[in-house]
Amino acid sequence: MKVLQAGQNIALDGGVSRFQVHAAVPLTVSALVVAADLRVETAADVLVSERPTAPGVRIEEAAAAVVVTPAEVRADAQAVLLTASAPGAPGVVTASLSENDAPVAEFVITPQAGETALICFELYRRGTGWKLRALGQGYAGGIAELLHAHGAQNYVTAVPAAAATTTVADGAAVSGAAPPPAAEGSPLEVGHGLERLWMIFEDAARSAAALASARDYAAQRLDQELSAAVSDPATRNTPAADAERTAAQGRYDELTATAENSHQRDSAQLQRELAEADAVLPAALASWNSPAWDRPAAPADGIRLGELYALDRGALRIPYCVPVPLNRPLWVDTESSAAVAPVIGALLARLLRAAPGRRTIVDIIDLTGAFTGFTGMLAPVLAGPPINDHADISPRLQQLADAAELAEMAYNSGQGVPPAEHRILLAADFPHGYQPADAQRLGALLARGDLIGLSTVIVGADETVSHDNMVATLSRACRHLPTAAGTPLFDPWTNNAWQLDLDMLPHEPEQQARILRAS
Repeated sequence: MKVLQAGQNIALDGGVSRFQVHAAVPLTVSALVVAADLRVETAADVLVSERPTAPGVRIEEAAAAVVVTPAEVRADAQAVLLTASAPGAPGVVTASLSENDAPVAEFVITPQAGETALICFELYRRGTGWKLRALGQGYAGGIAELLHAHGAQNYVTAVPAAAATTTVADGAAVSGAAPPPAAEGSPLEVGHGLERLWMIFEDAARSAAALASARDYAAQRLDQELSAAVSDPATRNTPAADAERTAAQGRYDELTATAENSHQRDSAQLQRELAEADAVLPAALASWNSPAWDRPAAPADGIRLGELYALDRGALRIPYCVPVPLNRPLWVDTESSAAVAPVIGALLARLLRAAPGRRTIVDIIDLTGAFTGFTGMLAPVLAGPPINDHADISPRLQQLADAAELAEMAYNSGQGVPPAEHRILLAADFPHGYQPADAQRLGALLARGDLIGLSTVIVGADETVSHDNMVATLSRACRHLPTAAGTPLFDPWTNNAWQLDLDMLPHEPEQQARILRAS
């Protein structure tokens, strides 16, 4: 049996799986049969005590278990979400899964923010097979909020009212009012559309790691066998040695070809999943060609920053996405704000589309006028004219810092409420033209900005090793987006290197206006 951590996955044989949970308090298990967008389609997809069976899935209430027979799950379903809930905080929850009565996985979840409902596992299709992923995504609003998040709220009766905060199992906030996040060591953040794309990214990373491992093994084996073939001077130049070298090369070619074919098969499957997802994702997470940009804006739990790829591993390109509101500021590394104007335009377009149910207010600091090409289109959502005089920077930042401090006071007194607005701060040309205290104000916004729904984007050269300690600390706390070619990013699962192509705002004025409209 394998002990899983949040986000890890294992392959299943496809046999009958039994899900159970244990905690210090009684738990109720349930299951959701979901499509690629992680939402149910009909009442039959929601398995609770009042409706305990569906094709391939059943609840055994006496045993507090969910039994899944993958071969019988409806053919167009993408996954089965296995959940547990309690009337109050359950404490430590241990989720387990067996297959054909043999234990295969265990996952220990420690809720830390009042979550009373958990998605413990996702049992999901991968090609013609099935895999299991440990999730541990928690809901402080209980089973009602969990059901609502997956489109199932209308199919179940008599569930408690939902609260405002959704969290992952380690307590990191995804939405709603939450304590100020730590700057360093932030956990891997996943949500719903965002979760789906990160899962595809993880599968791509693990497939890439398997390819790299197979290549390394084949190369080491070839080197050893070639060395053995020529180790004896007496036979080094004989036909027998030539035959050994030819055989060694053949084994190398066979090993690498098998690995390449497996990787190509994985990549083709992931590419199909990405195409299916792109058709249903909200605009903030979708490609520019997605029909989502022509539909009314839909809420998103993340934004797309660009695409990750590796030329030595084929043509697969994986969307690189982060949560919104940005729980870590984005820092676009550049010496010239004008050079990255299309990147900034794309970021703003996606941030504007991420929260259509809330008023969006944008503050722009643009001392060099790098973004005048598109800021006019943003006039309806600007808090004021873009700042192009350094004397106006401190007052604007102080206004935001004051609002965040008031929100923190309300939160600490138990009066906090989820932010009614989505604030966006674009601070370009940093730190040139800024006062020393401005770095401190930005640092305060880093700690408290989520309480006012603030997403911050900083544009400037990387200041991680700055002689100004406050500036260096701020730089290290941000998520850096490299703009120089050849600068790698490393995935969090296998530490493989990837190249990042940042999204850029399309050049055509009509398309720009369509994408940047604040809807």
